[in-house]
Amino acid sequence: MKLFTKSIEQRLIKNFEVNKNKEKIVDHKVVVKLFNPTGIGTWYLTEMNPETNVAFGLAHIQEKELGYINVAELKEFKGRMGLGIERDRMFESNEKTLKECEALWV
Repeated sequence: MKLFTKSIEQRLIKNFEVNKNKEKIVDHKVVVKLFNPTGIGTWYLTEMNPETNVAFGLAHIQEKELGYINVAELKEFKGRMGLGIERDRMFESNEKTLKECEALWV
């Protein structure tokens, strides 16, 4: 499975461009949710730098943490049975903030 469709990738890059070199940044809604189908790990991404392939978002592996995520590492990851990270096709893009996604876990 491709982690990003063309549309998702374009929205992530567009959000990055909006905040590029700005002092006051826009808190974008989550564009895509990724998850590890065979273990722990969920990522909610709001933007991505196309030059470095680094995204910004919320990662929940052991703890919930806002920060930068290397997309190339997510694409290369292979879990149990050789399965990689997948995109949640049922997740509604551009509806939830990172704060709302953080509250999904108790």
